[in-house]
Amino acid sequence: MDSAPTSDAAFVSALYARYGRSVLGHVLRLVGGDYQRAEDLTQETFLRAWQHRDALDLDRAAPWLHTVAHNLTVSAYRRARARPAEAPLPEDDRGGPADDGEAELDRMLERWQLLEAMRGLRPEHREVLIEVYYLRRSVAETAEHLGIPPGTVKSRCYYGLRALRNVLEERGVTSR
Repeated sequence: MDSAPTSDAAFVSALYARYGRSVLGHVLRLVGGDYQRAEDLTQETFLRAWQHRDALDLDRAAPWLHTVAHNLTVSAYRRARARPAEAPLPEDDRGGPADDGEAELDRMLERWQLLEAMRGLRPEHREVLIEVYYLRRSVAETAEHLGIPPGTVKSRCYYGLRALRNVLEERGVTSR
């Protein structure tokens, strides 16, 4: 075996030298300070970078790396939550489950992903979905507020939700 670094290895080394601490810090915050878990997820992130090395630019890789690290963290968390518990959860000093922070993190990550996906919708779809689902207005109230017919509100909700589902699927958040 040749021990000389290849251009691929040099690229990943340069990528890690430039962004490794930033990605590790980001993941460390996401996993609540679990350093070993953060290192594993960071390593997986840079493995993915190596697998996509032809499409990455060393100077503009930070957003891609942080997104991949974020998605890997969310996926790992969901896989862990999908398995049955091996032992009862320990209780904290207040008498509640100690994983409240993890549940809050999951809700926060889901909200962030949903907001990012909403940005990918057409403005009229986004507007109607916000009115109906976030502001909890009825179809009639939304129609009056936006000055459009109720049937238009219903169809924009329908097509907006379909588009939102497609955006989330493209980002790997949901599956068919």
